Amino acid sequence: MGIENDGARFETLLSRERGDPLPLPVLLRERYGELRLPRGGDRPYVIANFVSTLDGVVSYGTAGRATARHISRGSDADRFLMGLLRACADAILVGAATLRIERPRAWTPAAIHPASAAAFAELRAALGKKGDPAPVVVSGSGAVDARALGPDARVLAGARTGEGILDAVTSETGARLILCEGGPRLFGRLLAARRIDELFLTLSPALAGRSAGEPRRALVEDTAFAPEEAPWGRPVGVRRAGEMLFLRYELSATP
Repeated sequence: MGIENDGARFETLLSRERGDPLPLPVLLRERYGELRLPRGGDRPYVIANFVSTLDGVVSYGTAGRATARHISRGSDADRFLMGLLRACADAILVGAATLRIERPRAWTPAAIHPASAAAFAELRAALGKKGDPAPVVVSGSGAVDARALGPDARVLAGARTGEGILDAVTSETGARLILCEGGPRLFGRLLAARRIDELFLTLSPALAGRSAGEPRRALVEDTAFAPEEAPWGRPVGVRRAGEMLFLRYELSATP
């Protein structure tokens, strides 16, 4: 079941984004509006993208209903934004568990939103990026078949800190803009390293709930912060498309 009126343009409710406006092709700009992302800097810029229910669930965690698509109900607007962020990125970072759940044929802009494939390719060309962003899978065991994701896919095996993960991604891909697409454990490790610069969070109107038998996964897992140490988000963008809200936060180390 899809989201009603989901193909509508994004309505901008708040915009105080930093950085230079990106050269979005007309079709992308007409639907999304202006997109700004910081460029340059002394280290790669890291953004994360998730979809969550109103009560913070990012996966129902049950057989056949564990993917992000079940949280968003296949929202076209959510998939469009995923494709847009992928089109801007040099590398896409995912955990092995997310890879097993989502089972993508390709981790590319065109794969998530085929209708915008030509516009995404035009944007990458305007940004001076060749080909698709490199998929990088983080796996403790290394038992991942990266070939299914294409010839440029890489696997980072073994236990690593968030800092170590990003250093390895930069060393192997040269990425200056890294997009993290999960999962919650990987996201938590990057948060703990204070290396998430921005969070794009699609808010689904669903309320999933939890129980002892179905604990379900939250946005951050296996990482906990004391109140005085918790990363703090500053809202820099709010958009709406259909029934979905699209929130954007800059993250700082503490309030």
